[in-house]
Amino acid sequence: MKIGVIGLGTMGAGIAQLCVEAGLETVGREVTLELGEGARGRIGHFLTRKVEKGQIEAFDLELLSLTTELSDLGDCDLVIEAIVEELDPKQELFAELERVCKPSAVLATNTSALSVTEIASATSSPERVVGMHFFNPAPLMPLVEIVRAQLTSDEAFETAYALGERLGKHPIRCHDTPGFVVNRVLIPLLNDCVRVLDEARVSVEDLDAGMKHGAGWPMGPCELLDLVGIDVHVHASDALYDKLREPRMAPPPRLVAMANAGLLGRKSGRGFYTY
Repeated sequence: MKIGVIGLGTMGAGIAQLCVEAGLETVGREVTLELGEGARGRIGHFLTRKVEKGQIEAFDLELLSLTTELSDLGDCDLVIEAIVEELDPKQELFAELERVCKPSAVLATNTSALSVTEIASATSSPERVVGMHFFNPAPLMPLVEIVRAQLTSDEAFETAYALGERLGKHPIRCHDTPGFVVNRVLIPLLNDCVRVLDEARVSVEDLDAGMKHGAGWPMGPCELLDLVGIDVHVHASDALYDKLREPRMAPPPRLVAMANAGLLGRKSGRGFYTY
């Protein structure tokens, strides 16, 4: 099985790493070869550390080839899109993938908040479009949501599910509804936690301790938001609110202000905590 990954940012590189670990021939597409080489270097670094820790025996980075041309994905059996989380660029990409990929290829999107059905509507073969929502960081998080869009065929759906298993993940089956399963539950819950910070006048540390020791969470909500990225959460929260118009889905003003100030969490060095 040959896999294509489009976009080798944090998510795409993580997915490509999983494919290499699984021994799958993989084509990674980036807008420049420089960006692609940078991603491959990071993938090699992470896999080398896994070998040193005894988590894997070996890996073959030669399984990952790089390109800037979509046409080089023409013979892939399944292509996973991991580009910017905006509908128009994704629709444009899938319309182009339909032209360059072989008719039997499954086309998957890693969107976390957009409609897979709307992305598929840009093609004349929506039956082969499916959602594969990996969680960040993809190499570490065990879950992948396999999302059936309105017209997804059983064959495409089960092919994506089988790939999730082959990559060592725990796939779950769901339908194309706003936020799918986890984000539909988690985003409003995290928003509630942030509102409690002000309403209950509790400290960030005590809120996190309360949810870890009182609710059994492995990580406090503020720690989790810092890990995910404040801007990423606000973007996904806005997308859910646009679809559902439920007040709990809207990002709290505190999070919006943090995102605007560049307090994004771990990746910026400061969010609810300083890193």
